[in-house]
Amino acid sequence: MQEFCRTLLGILEEHGAKIGAWCVLPNHYHAVIETPNVVRVIQSLGRMHGRLSFAWNGEENQRGRQVWCGAADRYMRSEAHFWATLNYVHYNPVRHGYVESLADWPFSSAADYMRQIGPAEAHRLWLRYPVHDYGQGWDDPAF
Repeated sequence: MQEFCRTLLGILEEHGAKIGAWCVLPNHYHAVIETPNVVRVIQSLGRMHGRLSFAWNGEENQRGRQVWCGAADRYMRSEAHFWATLNYVHYNPVRHGYVESLADWPFSSAADYMRQIGPAEAHRLWLRYPVHDYGQGWDDPAF
């Protein structure tokens, strides 16, 4: 997954995206970005999905299987929406049962985020912009 993280972040940086948060799990990923052209970013991610799907399917002799098959964008409607989304992305490995503490997941920006703003500020933002049922219906914890 480390190589996938490098590839993903490289594409985002290549397009001048300001990365607010990111998290890669074994079967999906999330990224909060600000970019001048989201359509180009999504097109590049689609090409990345195609290349990786082809390579991984070949390695596993599974031609035709979809891997990393989609991308969706959501416009941040407010400051509260942004912070709740950032909290959600960092909390995702805990939500899916991979770790007990969000800072323990190595394929995420959470640990750097915690170091940059400090645990007290992270806790304040968590309480002020809670996740609650965020992602319900589009990111099932069993996924």
